[in-house]
Amino acid sequence: MSKLCRLLVLALLSVAALPALGQPYPSKPIKFVSPYPPGGPTDILARLIGAKLQASLGQPVIVENRAGAGGNVGTDYVAKQPGDGYTLLLTASGPVAINVSLYKSLPYDPATDLVPVVHVASVPLMLVVHPSLKVNTVKELIALVKAKPDGYTYASAGNGTPQHLSMELFKSMTGTQILHVPYKGTGPAINDLLGGQVPMAFESMLAVLPQVKGGKLHALAVTTAKRSAVAPDVPTVSEAGVKGYESIAWYGVLAPKGTPKDIIAKLNAEMVKILDMPDVHARLQDLGTEKVHGSPEQFGAFIRSETAKWGKVVRASGATVD
Repeated sequence: MSKLCRLLVLALLSVAALPALGQPYPSKPIKFVSPYPPGGPTDILARLIGAKLQASLGQPVIVENRAGAGGNVGTDYVAKQPGDGYTLLLTASGPVAINVSLYKSLPYDPATDLVPVVHVASVPLMLVVHPSLKVNTVKELIALVKAKPDGYTYASAGNGTPQHLSMELFKSMTGTQILHVPYKGTGPAINDLLGGQVPMAFESMLAVLPQVKGGKLHALAVTTAKRSAVAPDVPTVSEAGVKGYESIAWYGVLAPKGTPKDIIAKLNAEMVKILDMPDVHARLQDLGTEKVHGSPEQFGAFIRSETAKWGKVVRASGATVD
């Protein structure tokens, strides 16, 4: 082929590629990454929102679970993807607001490698015990574990998760010793909790309310300042005897740095509409979850405030992970 022919072929190929470059977003499938195993709160929310997002955007939304290291594995994966709007992270607070204080080093910087899209929901945590523990109140639990220091364990979704730090806060405020058993996500933690291998946990109400309603776990308290409308008979930890105690889990969507502002704005607008849909709102209420949404800027400010808040808790507890 002559040089002229080669140049003509290249020119034709370049022209053929131009329409693809001008295609509106999205023009291919979107990957929704949950940094925890299937079955937990982030997975539930990712699939609920992902299905609606797929319908509204007209492109497949694929939920992918990338668990490990308290959510750091999946978060690092997203942080290192191109900022094109085709890889998104739906996460709990740990990887973006807590782990920076808990871990000696992270492979990503949550403040600079990720950009906020939308604050999805806040979820009360619930202090639950296996029925074999035979306690009915928070005071009875405190008395039980104080009678046998280091004789009991608690499960969490992983180091640095709200479940972990909520119990560490509880321990510091009650003067109790309970051994931490971290899991790679809420799903595995609940499986062992249901089996009685680990007798207690602070867990997302979204994840444990069905088991509580089914009598498989016993709820002692919720972690919010006020009782939950979904479980009005369950007292708060504060009114159950640990005055001033409060903790809450939250979930949000972030994208890799460099994602264009117009794509962030489009995704935010679509997800706000989804969270306001009557069926989605009803489903979240059934799960004991409150929608939040708002602008990307509001979510960013919230993340910064949470980073400061939980940094103090981590330092006070002495918790650390290598």
